[in-house]
Amino acid sequence: MAHHPTELTQDGDTLSPPQPRFGIAEFHLPSSSRPGTGRSTSSSQSLSYSPPQTATSNPFSPPGSTTNFNVSEQPSSGIRHAVSSDSILLVPQSGMHSESASIADFSRGSSFYSGNGSRLEAADYSHRSFSRLRESFASPKPRPLTMYSTAQQPSAKIQRERPKSTMLSARGPVEKPWISSRDPYARVAYFLTYGMMLLGVAASAFRCWSSWRDTPVLPENLCLVLDEGFDSAEGIFGENGKFFREVDMSGFGNGEFEMTTASENNSYVHNGRLYITPTFTSDVIGDAAIVDGHVFNITDCTFNITHGLGYTASIPQFASNSTIAMDQTFDAAEYYRACSSVSNVTSGQIINPVQSARISTRKTVSIKYGRVEVRAKIPKGDWLWPAIWMLPVDNKYGSWPMSGEIDIMEARGNGIRYPKQGSNYVRGSLNWGPAPFLNRVWQTYGWWTQRRTSYADDFHTYSLEWSEDFIRIYVDTRLHHLLDLRVKESFWDRGDFPRVVQNGSEAVILDNPWANATKSAPFDQPFYLILNVAVGGTNGWFPDRSGEKPWLDGSNTAMGDFWRARQQWQPTWSSDPEDRSLVVDSVKMWQLC
Repeated sequence: MAHHPTELTQDGDTLSPPQPRFGIAEFHLPSSSRPGTGRSTSSSQSLSYSPPQTATSNPFSPPGSTTNFNVSEQPSSGIRHAVSSDSILLVPQSGMHSESASIADFSRGSSFYSGNGSRLEAADYSHRSFSRLRESFASPKPRPLTMYSTAQQPSAKIQRERPKSTMLSARGPVEKPWISSRDPYARVAYFLTYGMMLLGVAASAFRCWSSWRDTPVLPENLCLVLDEGFDSAEGIFGENGKFFREVDMSGFGNGEFEMTTASENNSYVHNGRLYITPTFTSDVIGDAAIVDGHVFNITDCTFNITHGLGYTASIPQFASNSTIAMDQTFDAAEYYRACSSVSNVTSGQIINPVQSARISTRKTVSIKYGRVEVRAKIPKGDWLWPAIWMLPVDNKYGSWPMSGEIDIMEARGNGIRYPKQGSNYVRGSLNWGPAPFLNRVWQTYGWWTQRRTSYADDFHTYSLEWSEDFIRIYVDTRLHHLLDLRVKESFWDRGDFPRVVQNGSEAVILDNPWANATKSAPFDQPFYLILNVAVGGTNGWFPDRSGEKPWLDGSNTAMGDFWRARQQWQPTWSSDPEDRSLVVDSVKMWQLC
């Protein structure tokens, strides 16, 4: 068993060693104690303190425990013991005059013995006692949360007094004059506001009704003359096919850089759709042959059938002939220009570097007034020029543009950032005039645009509604009309052409080519449908002002300049034919019966 050393007092008495647990309670000293004496007034006097009969709770003891104190003064030692059932507190007899002793009193001139026989000052003992007291009253250490425990609820939100408005008067209730008498202007404002709303609704309804009433529509007696869904390649091309492949490399009057072929590489049916796909001529004859020292004769040239009357530039000797007539004098110069080409590096002349296709219903279907619907997706690629358009079967009023041209859809394959309307724009127009340099297309054209996407991303339906009284061109819905033209006067009057034009140094009187025709002339004759993908050109469809075009329209080497800059535009032509082609899902044509 452990031995606890003891210490003798001045009188030889033995002090009991301190107990391991201590409790502190407030107690009173006798009034006879005086400070500075070191002991009580009577060494033989014995004092005792007895608490009430009921146990008094120690304010520093754990809840539920009670502490009883006995205070006695030993004459010989000068030290009083405050003894409780839970702890022993040694108090020095110091003659303090205060009747209450606190912890601060024990820190001055007091000492006691520790369990190992060494003397400890009261300050050290007080510090340790308070450390234990703080630990006993401190919150328990947080325990880590587990799946069986819950997080501690946040403390209640402190309610603060809400600030009062400085606009309110503290002298009494706020005056509300509008309760007793109403403002007449408020009533006027009320009826005016709702009256204008009702007026706007009524005006909108009237506008919709008047637009519906004034919008011309085709009569119901329409006869379907062509309905092709391209479910099979049979009957599309060939001798008796619905579509005729025009084979030519003259540029069709626009200075186009492609040649159109009868090859299945450029026009074919696949997976229920018609494809018109541009390819490179260098894949057939090589890069060197395109630039120099090669003669290229196109196979199955159709100039003897078309006689160049599908061109958008006049050929005077064929100005009034039918496009399918074969009784004209053979023109060797025009034939060789349309069916062959020579490359020469010295002159800068090259062979058409791109092969494409141009197909039409020239031999099979044409309509005079009616409706056309073509569901298609345009190609992606810089300087591609897809088109869905119509030309007259017979140039009754003369060469282009005297006999007219109807463009249902024209577009550019350049991306949507192209400054001159890229693939997010489609355009519809009418070409007409008494001479090529007097084409009044600028009076009868329009476009529609996709704000966030491109027409090359999906299929759209391009439509024409055409009668003697109106011509409407639109995409997907009549609300998206590219052109909505009401024929209320003749095109001669609409164009306001001059009576005299200058032909070089000679003044020529200008005649009205539609003088004896209807008011809708030249658009009062049968027209056939054309589908094609052109490349480039020098007619201004791709303006020089764009700053991105690698050629100039007036240059004699425009086609060569285009081909030499192929490193710029060739990466925009996808290797996937689905993206590089004009893909046609269906073609429908109705004739006014």
